[in-house]
Amino acid sequence: MGKYIIKRVLITIPVLLMVSVFCFLIVNLAPGDPADLYISENATAAQVELTREKLGLDQPVPVQYVKWLANILQGNFGYSYSSRVAVLDILPSKIMATLQLMFATLLVSYIIAIPLGILSAKKQNTWIDNGITGISFLGISIPNFFFGLGLIYIFALQLAWLPTGGMETLGGSSGILDRLSHLVLPVIVLSAFYCSNMIRYVRASMSDIFAENYMRTATAKGLRSEIILGRHGFKNALVPIITVISSDIPKLIGGAVVTEQIFQWPGIGQLTISAINSRDYPVLMAVNLLAACAVLFCNLFADVLYAVVDPRIRY
Repeated sequence: MGKYIIKRVLITIPVLLMVSVFCFLIVNLAPGDPADLYISENATAAQVELTREKLGLDQPVPVQYVKWLANILQGNFGYSYSSRVAVLDILPSKIMATLQLMFATLLVSYIIAIPLGILSAKKQNTWIDNGITGISFLGISIPNFFFGLGLIYIFALQLAWLPTGGMETLGGSSGILDRLSHLVLPVIVLSAFYCSNMIRYVRASMSDIFAENYMRTATAKGLRSEIILGRHGFKNALVPIITVISSDIPKLIGGAVVTEQIFQWPGIGQLTISAINSRDYPVLMAVNLLAACAVLFCNLFADVLYAVVDPRIRY
């Protein structure tokens, strides 16, 4: 196992390198000039060229990439073009805000999805199964922006039960209850998709497990259903479920872009939209690199968990 983990970590190095090249090229090939943020509309050509030179934008793209990568290896992600603040000073607060939203979403999603998925598998082809499956397809089908705006209109504007957005009330106590009230609507929007998706995978995985001979044997021995489900059923169904969980965590970073923008949640998603609108290359490339690292780490974590939950898996 140790050799396998070391091998996987070493493999991620060239993968990250290729991702960084791709992200750098895509960002720098986007239309527009970041130098426009630093100059007035009446600036002369000489002033524009001087600004591009100070930002290093006058150099060939390969040279810019090598300098950017060298700075990254030294822990320097550069400065934001729009705010003139070091990127490393911007990211921590944004990451913490997104992590709070992610953790709450995953917690709610899996607490609801796993029992409902198991129940749906046990009650196959009944009205319970059909109802859970129908709700799952509905949750997957509703777009985040439509669902979010609908919740804001009902619960924030009409009923005035919850805030319309933000992370905390301006001028308020900023306590736990205030933070939780701001979490409710964005968590519902994100959980609607991830909970529905997990229900389908748990149902499919548990349906296969319930059809296995060892499950019938355990039932024939007279074991309680809780023991059969815990010791023989759910544990053997964990491998595909772990795959879904490991893919959900990186997706939440991308999926939160729309939701964070709707609810004005000050996380990575809102930062990404702001950086795109202002052509803030250093921030965009830092966020892309962060997302790539999250994907690679989650894949490695899933591979390790496979061997933990299923001793038959060896590397």
